[in-house]
Amino acid sequence: MTGILPFAPAVADSLAIGAGAVGGALSRHYIGKFATEQIRKDPSWHTAGINVLGSFVLGGVFGSPLVDSSISATVPSKQSITQGLTPRMKLLIGVGFCGSFTTFSTFSVEVVNMISRGETAKAASYVAATNLGGLSAAACGIMLAKKIFHL
Repeated sequence: MTGILPFAPAVADSLAIGAGAVGGALSRHYIGKFATEQIRKDPSWHTAGINVLGSFVLGGVFGSPLVDSSISATVPSKQSITQGLTPRMKLLIGVGFCGSFTTFSTFSVEVVNMISRGETAKAASYVAATNLGGLSAAACGIMLAKKIFHL
């Protein structure tokens, strides 16, 4: 098949990334919309929550073993990994979904706006919570994936 259509894997990878990106962008939009409607006091913190959640998911993707999609799941060898994510699933979830779900640019603008309003302590706590939360969530995602896949 690849001899006939040598570009087919690249097209399939691109479609996977695009599908993941649509899902991530829509999820981010509706979580933001919900936060704005339900958390009237300070909805800007939803971006921190999204970034921390995205870090957890991306950590899980990174920590999951890579499965060779060409190996038959019905006859696994002792050397093949049959549980995990295929390279294309890692692209879909990691690059596509997480890439569009999380947002450094919105985080940056929110911090600058807080500082310009004189809310320096709030901006500092927002930066600390996002960065420490994101790092902790990524580590937890990696550890959970390794536990699930017995690595």
